[in-house]
Amino acid sequence: MLVIDVSIVNVALSTIQEDLHFSEANLQWILSAYTLAFGGLLLLGGRLGDLFGRRRMFLTGLVVFAAGSALCGFAQTEVMLILSRGLQGAGAAIVSPVALSILTTIFEEGPERNKALGIWGAIAGIGGAVGVLAGGYLVEYASWHWIFLINLPVCLIVFALVPRFVDESVGEGDHHLDALGALVVTAGQALFIYGLVHAQTHGWTRPLTIACLAVAVLLLLSFLVIERSVKGPLLPLEIFRNRSLLGANVVGFLLGAAIFAMFFFLSLYMQQVLGYSAVGVGTRYLLFAVTIILAAGASQALVTRIGVRPVLAIGMALLLAGLAYFAFIRVNGTYPRDLVPGFIVAGIGMGFSFIPVSIAALQGVPPRLAGAASGLINTSQQIGGAVGLALLSTVAFTVKDNRVEDGQAAAQQAIQNGANPDQAMGHLVATSMVDGFHAAFWVAAGMAVIGLLAALILIPRHTEAPAAGHAPIM
Repeated sequence: MLVIDVSIVNVALSTIQEDLHFSEANLQWILSAYTLAFGGLLLLGGRLGDLFGRRRMFLTGLVVFAAGSALCGFAQTEVMLILSRGLQGAGAAIVSPVALSILTTIFEEGPERNKALGIWGAIAGIGGAVGVLAGGYLVEYASWHWIFLINLPVCLIVFALVPRFVDESVGEGDHHLDALGALVVTAGQALFIYGLVHAQTHGWTRPLTIACLAVAVLLLLSFLVIERSVKGPLLPLEIFRNRSLLGANVVGFLLGAAIFAMFFFLSLYMQQVLGYSAVGVGTRYLLFAVTIILAAGASQALVTRIGVRPVLAIGMALLLAGLAYFAFIRVNGTYPRDLVPGFIVAGIGMGFSFIPVSIAALQGVPPRLAGAASGLINTSQQIGGAVGLALLSTVAFTVKDNRVEDGQAAAQQAIQNGANPDQAMGHLVATSMVDGFHAAFWVAAGMAVIGLLAALILIPRHTEAPAAGHAPIM
């Protein structure tokens, strides 16, 4: 359900934009508000489960998620929807790590736990596929509100079943809650992303843009100071002495940045340029989702045979190739020509990257820090997604606005020569939008290049799989 709520929204973006009158700059916040709250509070969510009881916090997080879903479903303004998505993300940040902790307490270490964790990962992959298809049908035959309201009966069923089948448990060790660290790091991340979005609409030299980015940097630096001195830190800084973990988080951050933005722009391209319906978009995404699932399954066997670093490098190289292919999508494009090859290549690349980067994030990590390492790699991917979406949206829509401005004179001349005004301006906007997508995909490809280099340089040649029970959240 948590994974579905990331993918299901992509197919409804155009409908929500039209209904609630979202600006292009604010449209990304439908995704970013969720991923920012999810990633920013993920470490805290796991810690709360250890301190106050995993079953109790799971149910608490479920209530928060359900409340956010209900508010999203009844949202009538863009501000209400964005804030409600943030509440959804906060609930997900509690439910997700606590659910994994519950799973590892139910199954003893060994084959049964490994099997359970494998099913956990498979469900996450299937959730992405179900999300895009279900989202299309809900938007087409009901309304976009139902992509959020559909969560409520699911939450109710889970809430009723958990007390019957799950016993209460708490974590061992220090029970100090680093609330200040969680508040500071989340505020720093939020201000940084807001600064990037504000730069798109108002410019990089405006006082508010500079202030947001400067305060964000100060808050993030303050977080490091807090973590160095606080008892029971949210993120023990000694963890960064591990080169493999550092490299995996660099790759994970860039992977999230490129992938979240890729889905965002491809959804807009299919709906606003190619004119596909929500169902059409969801159906066409199925090939992508199935490719990712199959490639992820194959990557496990490859990692066993040739190691983590080669598989991760192959995955990042294929993702790079797929992103570069998408940088050539056309205004009058077709699904077989402009999307299918990229879906296959990028899908294999993503499938080959997810599992190896998670394994690398836990290589050489002592058991007492395994939970923090697991939370960190997932935080890196979620926050990378939010930052990448903000940055690449700034690139795409800045290029688009400049192209529209530059093409106004030519469009007006065509209209004076007898061209249909709506067609002339529509072609200008579509062409400009695709030019913006091209620029964004090239920047995303650059991120994949850096990720590939990080994998080759920072990830050790030989990497052992992590101990069962410390698998990262998918």
